[in-house]
Amino acid sequence: MSINSDIPVRVTKITDVTGKIKRFRFERIDGQPLPIFSAGAHVVVTMHDDGHMRRNPYSLMSAPHDSSCYEISVLHVEDSRGGSAYMHQGVREGDHLTISQPVNLFPADARGRKHILVAGGIGITPFLAMMAQFRRSHTEFELHYAMRSRSHGAYWQKLMEQYGPERIKVYFDEENTRIPLAQILYNQPLSTHFYVCGPAGMIDFCLRTAREAGWPKENLHSERFLAPPPGQKFTVELVRSGKTIEIAEHQSILEAIEGAGVDAPYMCRGGACGQCETGVVRCDGSLEHNDIYLTDEEKAGGRKIMVCVSRFKGKTLVLDI
Repeated sequence: MSINSDIPVRVTKITDVTGKIKRFRFERIDGQPLPIFSAGAHVVVTMHDDGHMRRNPYSLMSAPHDSSCYEISVLHVEDSRGGSAYMHQGVREGDHLTISQPVNLFPADARGRKHILVAGGIGITPFLAMMAQFRRSHTEFELHYAMRSRSHGAYWQKLMEQYGPERIKVYFDEENTRIPLAQILYNQPLSTHFYVCGPAGMIDFCLRTAREAGWPKENLHSERFLAPPPGQKFTVELVRSGKTIEIAEHQSILEAIEGAGVDAPYMCRGGACGQCETGVVRCDGSLEHNDIYLTDEEKAGGRKIMVCVSRFKGKTLVLDI
């Protein structure tokens, strides 16, 4: 099961932000305030799509101190497994959905004297809440935001108006402008913290560059949600539940377990938090680790698997669940 108790919400507003990004506003069905959250938090949205239950994590982008509503932005992914397509094509204003309690795996470090934010594409969403929190607490920050083009980029014009060009720097692939990362990282005040959210390649490059520049690990923060990749069908046996379940090509182990009525823990559903870590009892084949939580040694040991994103190739996979 999730560590959260779910919240029934109504979709009170849907806004087309760009051709591929929509913003959704949720309010509680019972009219009560939503839980206060801290910037960087996300919720998991549960969708019932033609007999399929889908659960996707989305960063909260609304102001953390505003409990009247939550807002998320959803990018319509070209090779969507179904979640983003359903949100774009199947959800209407007035519809009811279920969301989890907010969980924060990407918090702003309160010890930081200054915060440098680097966003790529839809990775801007957690920073919208973070900047609102920084402004409210009079905390120094700057944002560097890379987008494909001016028309594809979301919210950059509003951010420039809100915070000014001294704090908000924008870059467009179409115009061959790039984030001068080495220059940004150089000669920052002590206790400056660095945050990055966006495509995996961008995150890896930013963190590697910062480490090479001598930044301490504890001052570097990133967030990425990994989608479960497709693969061959396989079967798992659940020791404690006494069930044998087939995992489809475009289905995660976690989704199949839930579909079979078995409660399984999760928080991020993206291979980052460790909540769904499951013991491997027997593995007659090879584990395909797709998470960023387990260490290389743990992955090589073959005794653990993150069932939200990882897969298996072989005869039999037996799990302690």
